[in-house]
Amino acid sequence: MVQQPPLTAPPPLICFQGNCAGRNPHGMTGALALAQRLADVLGIPLQTLGAPGQALSGSWQQVLAAVTPDLVSLARCMEKTLSEGRRPVLTMSRCAGGMATLPVIARHHPDACIVWFDAHGDLNTPETSESGYLGGMVIAAAAGLWESGLGSDLSLAQVILAGAHWLDPGEQALIDDKRLCHLSPTHLNAESLQHAIAGRPVYIHLDCDVLQAGVVPSDYQIESGLAPDALAELMTALSREDIIGMEVAELESHWPDDSAPADLTVLVEILMPLARKLLSDEVTCAP
Repeated sequence: MVQQPPLTAPPPLICFQGNCAGRNPHGMTGALALAQRLADVLGIPLQTLGAPGQALSGSWQQVLAAVTPDLVSLARCMEKTLSEGRRPVLTMSRCAGGMATLPVIARHHPDACIVWFDAHGDLNTPETSESGYLGGMVIAAAAGLWESGLGSDLSLAQVILAGAHWLDPGEQALIDDKRLCHLSPTHLNAESLQHAIAGRPVYIHLDCDVLQAGVVPSDYQIESGLAPDALAELMTALSREDIIGMEVAELESHWPDDSAPADLTVLVEILMPLARKLLSDEVTCAP
């Protein structure tokens, strides 16, 4: 494991505004709205990275080529943050940003686990994906099941897939082969999650579509997701673990056909135990 220097500055709240392979721009504005709410509630500064881009269409190869420069800049930011011994809280538009963040996390914390909250598996490769959507190939890329060009330092054994229940056949095959830990909504609770973590450091990814439909706007509204109270209980339990960082994706700023910004109060309350732990801890200075 890379030796971590002591903290010399407050841990960063980062909003990545670069392109993460979004099919519409609403995730970028959603990521910024959430980051601004967290910064306001906690009374801390907000760092933004990158500039909003255009919605993308085309093949996964075309989309990957278009977003790679932005994702490289995100990876560099994460590398710098972790090298300084800091614990990031990151908001970003889409899950595809994980192709940049997860390999960096794995290099700095090879003993850590990734708790990946998502209604989907994100375990597809270009060969197994039925849709060709880049956001559905994130974990597989970071674990070297296909070559994204953004790093493949993650091991599937580090991944705890939490709340996923909308799975493609290739993803289910990896789970059935026990290549990674899967906690479906039925089996996901504080006790099962603690058992799966097994004392390891934890990096958290939250895809907002893991929540039951109608709670917050996201590109996908999936039935049979987690109730807000259930996710809040899990986040409170995770706040007692050794958390090394967190990222939130797939939140849109508005509901379809509604010009008013979405109410993010429930989501902010869910995240607050972890956000306070990561962003409000006292700074430890070098001796």
